[in-house]
Amino acid sequence: MFEETIAYNGIRLQYDNGKSIRYWPRGETVTANTFDFLGVPPLLGRTLSPDDGRLDAPPVFVMNYHVWQSEFGGDPNILNKIFILNGKPTTLVGIMPSRFNAFRANFWLPMSDGRSDASVMGRLKPGVNVQAAGADLDAIAHRYQKANPGGPFPLPEKFAIVPQTLLDSLIGGFKKTIYGLLAAVLLLLLIACANVANLLLARATAREREMAMRSTLGASRARLIQQLFTESFVLAAAASIAGCALAYFALKIVVALIPAGTLPDETLIHMSVPVLLLALGITLLTTILCGLAPALHTMRGNLQPRLTGSGKGVGTTFRHGKLRASLVIGEVALSIVLLMGAGLLMRSFLVLTRVDLGFDPQNVLYFRLSLPKAYNTDVDVTRQKKNALTRQILDRLRALPGVISVSESIEEPPLQDEWSDTIIPGKPHTERWQTTLESVSEGYFQMLGRPLIRGGLFSEDDVSAARQVMVVNQAFVCQYFPNENPLGRRIKMDVLDRTFLDAPHDTYFEIIGVVRDYKTRNFDNPAWEALPQAFIPYSVQGYSWRTFMARTASDPTLILKTVGQEVRAIDPNVGISASGTLEGSLREFYRGPQFEVVTFGSFASIGLLLVIIGISSVMAYSVSLRTHEIGIRMALGAQQRSILRLVLLNGLRLVAAGIFTGLLGSYALVRFLASQISGVSTTDPSTFAAVISIILLVGLAACLLPARRAARTDPLVALRYE
Repeated sequence: MFEETIAYNGIRLQYDNGKSIRYWPRGETVTANTFDFLGVPPLLGRTLSPDDGRLDAPPVFVMNYHVWQSEFGGDPNILNKIFILNGKPTTLVGIMPSRFNAFRANFWLPMSDGRSDASVMGRLKPGVNVQAAGADLDAIAHRYQKANPGGPFPLPEKFAIVPQTLLDSLIGGFKKTIYGLLAAVLLLLLIACANVANLLLARATAREREMAMRSTLGASRARLIQQLFTESFVLAAAASIAGCALAYFALKIVVALIPAGTLPDETLIHMSVPVLLLALGITLLTTILCGLAPALHTMRGNLQPRLTGSGKGVGTTFRHGKLRASLVIGEVALSIVLLMGAGLLMRSFLVLTRVDLGFDPQNVLYFRLSLPKAYNTDVDVTRQKKNALTRQILDRLRALPGVISVSESIEEPPLQDEWSDTIIPGKPHTERWQTTLESVSEGYFQMLGRPLIRGGLFSEDDVSAARQVMVVNQAFVCQYFPNENPLGRRIKMDVLDRTFLDAPHDTYFEIIGVVRDYKTRNFDNPAWEALPQAFIPYSVQGYSWRTFMARTASDPTLILKTVGQEVRAIDPNVGISASGTLEGSLREFYRGPQFEVVTFGSFASIGLLLVIIGISSVMAYSVSLRTHEIGIRMALGAQQRSILRLVLLNGLRLVAAGIFTGLLGSYALVRFLASQISGVSTTDPSTFAAVISIILLVGLAACLLPARRAARTDPLVALRYE
């Protein structure tokens, strides 16, 4: 099935430089063949070798390029230097290139302890597809389940292996955005093509007498078409040069807008030669379509009669009127589709930012601890030391000026922690019951502003004594105790037996309270729904890392330095590995939808500008063709108001036809966006009304100037106009 496999698992590193302790949270232990598997050579030194994976091998590690630059100034002399990592002398053997950041790690160490909880990746053999490999792995997993029903790593009763390529796992969530951007670019290109074709057609029509004269003097039809096409090509070449320069700077803006973590760090977005050639090829193709088609249309029929007439005035057949009108209708229709997409995304984003999170993120600081190895030795010692440290930190935080309330948990909201199978005595079931489990301190719910619905919350005595009590959310009650009182019921969380080595095993927790639901990670997903949650005192287990939160009266970041000093005062070897505010974390969640809104909104704005140019130019040219007719109407008594109304109605008829066509075209867009937006119906009336209103106003504004010019025409001048 696989040609080769690798394994990897996260690790946190503590670096002792002899003067202070530094904490590097993003490390990874990997099998020795990982770098050869990924096919990336080092920038300096070497990567891991098979010998490095032996249990008796001297400790070595490989460093990320960005850490090398930021921490050590790019000094090449640190190669082969010995670092004290997690209390162990470890030799730096290699530095990777700047674009290599496998598993988003800063350091890579050899995996030599036979871990059983590592992630695995494999390269398929030739001829084996992802689906076939997934089916084989699924069969292997089910055989393991049957052979090891009570093993150390039991599988749930019902499960399925879902195969996924490395590329899909890295950028899968961004794929739909990329496809949406490509569709928006295509729509904008079509609008621009229609606009250019309309302008070129008007220009070619205005030169009909010139073309007829050239034909009379001996120029062939092919020669005339060649001339018009060459003129279009020269304009396109100049525009291409300007477009490449504009794209260079616009690309920097787009890259800056892409949310951090959306694409792999190895991704390099720049103007490449193949993409540039593709863009120039598309330009050439659109030049042929937009320049040649009007030229062919203009050259149709006999050119000689065009020498005798001006092509204006009463009785004019307006040979190209239908084509120009069709192009304007197409522009309006395409802009409707663009605006509809941007409007729905914007409405969804506004709903997302105003969603009731179920907790108050304002003025809340969070920080995570990086603990030395002394806190991760014996199971009982680990729990005792971590719990004692946690209690001291909470007490010191409460005493800080400006701090209103404090709490502790494994993850800060809207993140969620371990999934656990849920076992409830007296409630048999066949489907899998899962709950997210979080270990928290007293005051956690009060600090976040999560109201109590029923029962009580953890007291300091509950936490200090590590009592086996539990608080659950409303979704937990709705799923497992519908129409029942959950208070006093006893629950077992399977994850405590499987993962938390220092937690009491085969233990049932008594439900003492029910709190309101709050939004967890992926709440921006359209399919988001409240998940069952359970909370236990943090003192029950010490296996996990610690995240502390403090609500302050003002800017919470102002106390971060003081918090670090308080932590080091308790234990100089303990540091803060990560910190931030809950509001800042939420902004990161919003950056993806915000990027889509900004980009689609920009495309829609450009499309609107092109529509204004297109409608204005067509109406201005139409008025110029009908100047003689307008003069006759005014000579016969037509008022300026009626002339204004005549021109406006002609223009707005085109806009109305474009709106109708665009609404039909929006049907496909709505189906695509159904999985992209949340909180808003894809047939949202307010969005449709806003888009139609914008197009009508734009169309009216575009028609108004030519209409006013027509209404102010002097009848005597118009009657002599040729």
